[in-house]
Amino acid sequence: MKKSSTIFFLLLVISNLNAQTIPEISQENQLWLGYFNQTRFTDKWGLWLDLHYRTTNHYINDASKALGRIGLTYYINDDVKLSNGYGYTNSFPDEGHANISQPEHRIWQQVQYHGQLSKAKTMSWVRLEERFRHRLKNDNELGEGYKFDIRLRSNFLVTVPLSKKGIAPNTLAAVASDEIFINFPTADTRGTYFPFDQNRFSIGLAYYFSKTAYLQASYSNVYQQLVADTKFKNIDIIRLFYFQNIDLRKKK
Repeated sequence: MKKSSTIFFLLLVISNLNAQTIPEISQENQLWLGYFNQTRFTDKWGLWLDLHYRTTNHYINDASKALGRIGLTYYINDDVKLSNGYGYTNSFPDEGHANISQPEHRIWQQVQYHGQLSKAKTMSWVRLEERFRHRLKNDNELGEGYKFDIRLRSNFLVTVPLSKKGIAPNTLAAVASDEIFINFPTADTRGTYFPFDQNRFSIGLAYYFSKTAYLQASYSNVYQQLVADTKFKNIDIIRLFYFQNIDLRKKK
């Protein structure tokens, strides 16, 4: 009898521990629309610009987020460039601010590298973001001041031409990318600090109107950790992004 009671107690403890560690995962469907522009003025200087609008709830029913990012780019050479800029994000009503949107200001720095693997082209960047998110008072009101945190993003993209002509006008290419987000501890994240923020995986097709302008249609999955260590979001996304690279240098 004593042995049976001990076994029952151990099973009860193990069951409680498992219950405490099972993550709560919410599911969302979103549509992301984006415009990306990199304009080169001289051999050394250029401009970065990207604009986004996102919806959620069965892809199109509700607004999710609007954001814009602009920056000055310094070209070390044709394949390596450094950018520094400002971004503004407005997150529409969501958990913690059910009836109001939450503005956010970002300062960002980035190093970007272009490479080649046989016929495939690669692009990677590492981006550091200093984020100033407006504090929330409740579901209906913003609080005073901003919460500060720092986030590192590392992205890797592969583009594989599906035409013998390679990257050329009126051709298709397959694209795949993965981006991981890591949080750094700050004074405002004490007690709520979790290093992992999210991971974004995407796969799709790109149609090239020219060598420097193309439309990318892809499926993306985002797995994101929320403020509680057992609460996560799993987001299925349809992405439509238009990319444009403009070179204003005088032809030699």
